[in-house]
Order: sequence, then C-alpha cells, then structure tokens
Amino acid sequence: MSYSFASRVRYSEIGPDTELTLPALLNYYQDCTTFQSASIGHDIYELESRHRAWVLNSWQVEVTRYPRVGEEIIITTIPYDLHGFLGLRNFVMETAQGERLSWANSIWSNLSTLTGYPERLNEEDLSGYVLDEKLDMDYQPRKIAIPEGWEAFPSFAIQRHHLDTHRHVNNCQYVRMAEDYLPDDCKVRRLRVEYKKQALLGNVFYPLIHKEEGGTMVIFNTAEAKPGDRPDPYAVVETWWEIP
Repeated sequence: MSYSFASRVRYSEIGPDTELTLPALLNYYQDCTTFQSASIGHDIYELESRHRAWVLNSWQVEVTRYPRVGEEIIITTIPYDLHGFLGLRNFVMETAQGERLSWANSIWSNLSTLTGYPERLNEEDLSGYVLDEKLDMDYQPRKIAIPEGWEAFPSFAIQRHHLDTHRHVNNCQYVRMAEDYLPDDCKVRRLRVEYKKQALLGNVFYPLIHKEEGGTMVIFNTAEAKPGDRPDPYAVVETWWEIP
C-alpha cells in the first residue's frame, strides 16, 4: 500500500536558483520510506532491536521539474515487491495540484547488523506491508556498466558529516559529492546510482570521471587507478542532464 506525506520546499533545501536540490529531493524520498516503515511498526528503533537494517542497493530517479522555494509538494512511496532479502520501492513527487515532478525506482537489501550480510525476510520483517502495483516507467538496469575513458581526480577522505545512523556514508551523500563534478547550472533529469561497498569513516575515495554529451559518470573508487585498470568502486553515480 502506498504512503504519502505533504511538505513545503524550505529555504534550507534549495540551491542558488531557488529550486529544490537533487540531494534534497532524494532526502524526501528516503524520509518517506522511514515514515512509512514507522507507520507500520518498523521504525529505526524497532529494526535496531532486531539487529536489522534496510540498505539501499540502487536508485533510478527521473526529474521533469524541481519545485521552487515555498511550493507545496506531496511525496509518495510505493512498496511493490518483497522477496528473498530484497525490497523494491517506487517514489513519486508531485505538486499539491497534481503535477508530477519526479518519480523513481529503488532496490533495498535487508541486512543483519550483527554480520553485515543480507538476511532473508521473515514474517516479522514482512508484517504490516501491503504491496501495490509498481509504476509504469522506463526501468533501467540496476547495474551500471563502467565505460573506458575516465579521468582520475584528487582523492579525499570520508568525514563524520558524511555518516548516517548506520555509521557508513549515507546514500544521498554520494550524490551530493558527485555534483561537484557536474557542469555549473546543469539540471539532472535522470540519476542512476549503484551502491557496491559500504564506506566508513576514514575511507578514501578516488574519483574517476567519465564525460559524454549530456552525461557524467562519477566512480568513487576504493583505490588509485590508472588507465587500463579495472575500477573497484564504493559506488557509481550516473547523471544525464541539460543546461537550461
């Protein structure tokens, strides 16, 4: 069953153009997930008591328009499949008047916080969830193929402000960091992210950047790489954008 909440775009969520930023949009989607889970008895404290956590595997986010400061918006999440250790969810952001601004697909893994490995969903994990029909959208593959022809950029270490309640780099932080490699004033229309390894405090990211017309891929590699090396990423962030 879908779950929605209403909000209003805040000044703290906008960029220089007075529009909602892409990381803020992702935070709305992530918040919607936690609100829905809490509404059926699975808040972060309940999950913690059972040594479980939902960790994001991949995003596909489509954006037609970013709402402006003060606009009223409605955010919806639609859980549509639960099997094995995976949970699949759609998201939608629309205006109070029904204009669809963005929609998304996401794949999550249910982990044991004791072992760090996926755990098959049991009756307790599934209780309260009612599945709905998935959105009609152009679903892209979960895995992102890494092309040849990337350029290495200076490395940097993970700081405390990058971490979330699981003490690893929050999924939105990868997107926030990837934005530093995009053209000025571009508008991301499609975002895909594949999360491959958990990054912790003190880990070092070695960015590898691949550019093409209207697109930028940011590979946050685990080690220094040279042309011809096969990347070993923490995460891969693919964006397709336009410059208004």
